[in-house]
Parts: sequence; structure tokens; C-alpha cells
Amino acid sequence: MAVTAAEQQQQQRPPVREGARIAFLCVCWYTVSSGGNVVNKIILNGFPYPVTVSLFHIFSIVVFLPPLLRAWGVPRTELPTRYFRWYIIPLAFGKYFASVSAHFSIWKVPVSYAHTVKATMPIWVVLLSRIIMKEKQTTKVYVSLIPIIGGVLLATVTELSFDMLGLISALAATLCFSLQNIFSKKVLRDTHIHHLRLLNILGFNAVFFMVPTWVLVDLSSFLVDADLSDTSGWTSTFLLLLVSGFCNFAQNVVAFSVLNLVSPLSYAVANATKRIMVISISLFMLRNPVSSTNVLGMMTAIVGVFLYNKAKYDASHEKKLLPSSKQDLTFDSPAPLERIHANGASQPFLHGSEQQHNRNNVLTDHFQYSRQAYTTNHQYVV
Repeated sequence: MAVTAAEQQQQQRPPVREGARIAFLCVCWYTVSSGGNVVNKIILNGFPYPVTVSLFHIFSIVVFLPPLLRAWGVPRTELPTRYFRWYIIPLAFGKYFASVSAHFSIWKVPVSYAHTVKATMPIWVVLLSRIIMKEKQTTKVYVSLIPIIGGVLLATVTELSFDMLGLISALAATLCFSLQNIFSKKVLRDTHIHHLRLLNILGFNAVFFMVPTWVLVDLSSFLVDADLSDTSGWTSTFLLLLVSGFCNFAQNVVAFSVLNLVSPLSYAVANATKRIMVISISLFMLRNPVSSTNVLGMMTAIVGVFLYNKAKYDASHEKKLLPSSKQDLTFDSPAPLERIHANGASQPFLHGSEQQHNRNNVLTDHFQYSRQAYTTNHQYVV
């Protein structure tokens, strides 16, 4: 099996230096994720316009990501119009709707509870994968869903600040994120597009859904209800919105950097730890009332998410040891695709042993990350 460029770079680094690098990135990841969620809640407590917060998050991708893609030399990919219409536009709409729903839920319920509900994502992914992709899971995967269901139910029953609209919007956001994970995985496998490039494309297209919604919902309400004379208040709110948008962008990039340095299983552990940190810091900073039973439900759901990732990793590892057919390795792609390199030249996508990709898909909160290495002189890590 060929060794990827990312793995060669890892082997060349001293273990102590490598461990310190991973630890530093994890601290940054937990900080921007926890800080971003706390900032979002502070904004929405005094500025109840969740679409505006989502708008700043989408703009952060549109503004900050293109220069980063150029700096890292991430190759461009040209997608056919038909493929763009059937996959990219729906995914962009899903990103827009999931972002708005997620921020609406944070406005209505505590951050800790919203993140506990988001732990149900594996349940939706398993269910939707079975319905849409006809994918069957192992017994271990199905069993791992039990603590997730039990933990979320326990947290819901004991939630002191429960709000039905908040629960529904959190579930809607989680369902949308699950659909995004399933179909972004298909796009990545069909096109071999770099996932940050795909994130950039989705961000640009999500703007076309986000701006009209913002004008109709938040801007109209803002002009009617807001006190425009309080300029000092608007300045601090605007600065907090900028911080929130940057934290969202930084979380995506740092999460990708961590995934490039560790195994998918280690990433799953780090991601579960991140969720614990987000819940813990939000409880400490925002002081929302909780009971010990409520906390037990939250932690049970998070442990279930880790067990799910471990079961999926084991199933993927076992599948690699078995012979697979050509049908298992490819999707029916709508049209042959070409990768456009930095020098403007194009070449068709290569399949099977001809492509130099090492791809391990990992389920996350916002996107289907994939660990991969391209045959260029650039390393996509920070």
C-alpha cells in the first residue's frame, strides 16, 4: 500500500514535536468551538436575530477561505452543470437551512442542551443511509445508538430550560447536517474534490439563500423593532458577530488540520472531547441551571457518539481486509469530471490504484471531512 505525503511528513517529525503540535491544535479547536458557541448565545440573548448570526458564518467562509485555499495550493475542480444542479445547489440549501436552524435552537435553549440533541446525528445518518444509499450497518453500530437515544431522552426529560421550538429546530438542524454528511460523502467520492474546496463552493451558493431570508426575516424586523439611536450597543454586537463568524471559520480549518495529523479513531476521541468541553464551558460561562441527572444524560449521549465512531471505524477496517467489487468502490457518476490544476491544465480523475488518495471519512458536526493527500508539493496543514 502506497504511503501518502501526509503520512510521510508525520514519520519525519519527532514524536515529541508531533505530540505537542497535535495538543496545541486540539486546544485551539476546543477554544474556538467553545468560545464561538458562548459568543453565539451571548449575541442571541441580547440580539434575537439568528439569521443574522448565520449570515456572518456564511460570509466568514466566503471571505476567509479562498485566500487560504490559494495559499495551500488546493486544486480547483470543475463540476458539470447537471451535477451542480442536482447535488451542489441542494447541499448549499441544506447548509443554509442547517445553520439557521442551529442558531435558532441556541437562541431558544441552552447551548449544552442543543449540543446534546446534536449528538443524535449518528441515528439520523444510519437511518438515512439505509433509506437513501441502502447501506447496512454492523450489529455493533446499531448497539452504539442505544446510549445516544437514552442519553438524549434523559437530558430532554430533565432539561430545566426546555423549549419545544428549540428542540424541534435542533433536531431539524441535526437532520440537515446528517443529509449533508451523506451527500457530501457521495460528492467527494464521485469527484475527488478537496473537501475545503467543496465547503467554499457550498458557502458561495448558500449566500443566495441566506441573503433573501435575512432581508425578509431579520432586516425587516430589525428596522421595525430596533432602537437605532443606541450606536454603542450596535458596535459591540457587530464586533461579537465578527468574532462568531471567525470562530466558525477557524473551527472548520483547525478540525481539518487535526484530522490530517491523527487517525480517524483518534479524531473521533478528540471530537467527543470537544463536545464535552463545549458543554462544560457553556455551563460554566453562561450559568444555565442543570441537574446532575441532566448532566448524566448529556455525558451518556456523548459516550454513545464515541462508541458509534469506534464501531464505524472497526467496520471500515474489517471491510478493507475483504475483497470488494468494482460496484463497492464507485458510485454512478453523472458525467466524467476533470480536475483543474493551479497551472490551468486539466486531467481526468483517476480511479482505483491510479489515484494517489488515502481517504477516511469521518462524521462531524458541520461537514463530511475526509483525510486525503494530493499529488502536489503542498501540505494542507497549518
